[in-house]
Amino acid sequence: MFQIGDKIVHPMHGAGVIDSIATQRVNGVVRDYYVLKLPVGGMQVMVPTENSAEIGVRPIVAAGKAEEIIVALRDIQVENDSNWNRRYRENMLRLKSGDLMEVARVMKGLILRDEKKGLSTGERKMLHSAKQILISEIVLSQNASYEEIEGRINMALTQ
Repeated sequence: MFQIGDKIVHPMHGAGVIDSIATQRVNGVVRDYYVLKLPVGGMQVMVPTENSAEIGVRPIVAAGKAEEIIVALRDIQVENDSNWNRRYRENMLRLKSGDLMEVARVMKGLILRDEKKGLSTGERKMLHSAKQILISEIVLSQNASYEEIEGRINMALTQ
């Protein structure tokens, strides 16, 4: 179980800090929720404590691992299926995995596809989400600013 102040990651919303643990009644059921404050966008997410592991909530990566991911961005190999449905489904599974390297793979693949052929509205939203998830975790892991990490990621992708 996590504590107030812990830095954790929700696979579909990104990283944040547990602001509080609240008890709420939702649909007639009383449950405890982690109130997760996300630094990117200032959003709050409530995650049920009892099934947070099933959702994929985990502690943020160590600063060294976050650095490895930034460095590895240049060499990440991506395969883009030409079938939009299959590509979207595979990318969604990668995002939901909660694995930061897979999130980086989705982001890089969509950026490359955008440069070559452009993206559909759904894939453009997915690219935005992948980028936010990746940056939010690295920002918290390395105690850096959003702008600094975004710049470092962009630099790694252009090398």
